[in-house]
Amino acid sequence: MSKTREEPNQIEIGKILEYLPHRYPFLLIDRVVEFESGHRIVGLKNVTMNEPFFQGHFPDHPIMPGVLILEAMAQAGGLLLMDTVEDPKDKLVYFMSADKVKWRKPVVPGDQLLFEVHLIQSRPNVCKMKGVGRVEGEIVTEAILTASIAEK
Repeated sequence: MSKTREEPNQIEIGKILEYLPHRYPFLLIDRVVEFESGHRIVGLKNVTMNEPFFQGHFPDHPIMPGVLILEAMAQAGGLLLMDTVEDPKDKLVYFMSADKVKWRKPVVPGDQLLFEVHLIQSRPNVCKMKGVGRVEGEIVTEAILTASIAEK
């Protein structure tokens, strides 16, 4: 995955859009701040009050839904996996399972989520990753994710 900034391990939104099929309002990774091809990725999600899900979750006490936190982590993992295949524009990552999922603290507007995802097992079409989400260094979620890579 080629870099678009001066920092060698950062990937900005233009490259993310090339690798992930997600678009507004479902694209949940704003930038990759660290990247080690085939090993590790750190993706960033800026959580703002303008997120559409805050209209209903919950109007008087906005909290980012846990399933969307997990989805953002999965998208970071998808970026990590797409870098390991030939012709990534012709492929899709399908998440097969999420195990040992834990939500430890609510995520609210103004938070900056950092997802660190490590590849822990890789076979030709199925991969397993461990992800941790942090806000200000504190763990807010963690999970083991399994995904498959398939042709579009």
